[in-house]
Amino acid sequence: MSKNKTVANDASVDEFLSGVKDPIKREDCFTLNALMQKVTQHSPQMWGGSIVGYDSYHYVYDSGRAGDFMKVGFSPRAQNLTIYIMPGFERYPELMTSLGKHKVGKSCLYVKKLADIDMEVLEALVTESYNYMTNKYG
Repeated sequence: MSKNKTVANDASVDEFLSGVKDPIKREDCFTLNALMQKVTQHSPQMWGGSIVGYDSYHYVYDSGRAGDFMKVGFSPRAQNLTIYIMPGFERYPELMTSLGKHKVGKSCLYVKKLADIDMEVLEALVTESYNYMTNKYG
């Protein structure tokens, strides 16, 4: 069975965030870091080389494949800030309609900059997602 490529490691989150070249994106990353620490009450941890994650859960698929992954997190990608909302977005329609300018993938929320979205709505979305994952996985 294959191993996950993205695993938690001991790299420095502060060094990683301080190395974000774009000053607006760097500031947004520190803002997201503070918000996610507040919501999860967990310290950030690097996952792979470019994802900052908070808390973790263990999963087992029907196929038998198992692993661990962060409950919430974010990554400063070239085009967007990617915010990981692990349960996806279907259960949060009212939050998504009032969030502001964004795009979504399966569990990824893409925003150009935090100024484009309502931070109270983002905090509620992260909180709902984190609580869902904690209730489901412990």
